[in-house]
Amino acid sequence: MGEHGYDVWFTEDAGEFLARVGAHLERDPVTGTVVTTIAQRIRDFGRGALPHCWFAVVAGPDGAIVGLAMRTAPFPPYPVYLLAMPDDAASALAAAVLERGEDVGGATGLRPAADVFAATIAAATGRRVTNGLHHRLFELGTLVEPPARPGRLRPVRADEAEQALAWVQQFFVDADEQAGRPAGHDGEAAAFGIEDVRRKLVEEVLWFWEDGEGRVVHLIGANPPAYGVSRIGPVYTPKAERGRGWAGAAVAEVSRLLRGRGDRVTLFTDQANPTSNALYQALGYEAVADTVRIDIG
Repeated sequence: MGEHGYDVWFTEDAGEFLARVGAHLERDPVTGTVVTTIAQRIRDFGRGALPHCWFAVVAGPDGAIVGLAMRTAPFPPYPVYLLAMPDDAASALAAAVLERGEDVGGATGLRPAADVFAATIAAATGRRVTNGLHHRLFELGTLVEPPARPGRLRPVRADEAEQALAWVQQFFVDADEQAGRPAGHDGEAAAFGIEDVRRKLVEEVLWFWEDGEGRVVHLIGANPPAYGVSRIGPVYTPKAERGRGWAGAAVAEVSRLLRGRGDRVTLFTDQANPTSNALYQALGYEAVADTVRIDIG
């Protein structure tokens, strides 16, 4: 038994992790959406060139699972992602990660677990924490139809993969600009490549909205369902096309499509961007939980 009476189990095998914690994840598949979709992707497609790839289970004295975490980020500082867990469990996880000899430069995930984990790492290594990106997880309640817009949603074609990639990467850049802060998503933008686009095309979760004249004016993606939950993102409209309702129309259409096949529908918003938060709430999305990305340096 480890620190504070908690036991921490690590594995680099995403399939083994999902087999062990599936029943736990099924109890709250919405807040677990990031862990489940990434674990399923690594199980099905492999880890690729990830410098760190592990999943952790934190269990209490009675053996019951009290928290889950992973380190799979493809961009520096390769933050550890935490789901909800007691404060002492987050501290025990931090101690176990340090015992593995890992240098941890960041944490992300649900609050307050991510905050406690990062503070424990910082205190043990003589460093400081800086809170960076703040996001909010939403789930669709009753879909509120937006005003009709000309055009239609359609899948991105294979010959449009390069355009889709450019727009996804620009999405990360513009997200920081719209939030009025220096680059905070640059790591994600650099890590997302053409193979990620092609995988999404195979999974059939990447669409364009084209206007009434057939011009492509908006990009929207999603993640395949995990434990009955789909997550929308990215949602990107080029600057020249903003303010015309394309995002609302596309999000509503994809929300309808995903719910129509029986999925619960979620998405994340940047808390520093009031425009996107207002848009999704107007469509019927309801706040579930807050997440944070913290740098440790």
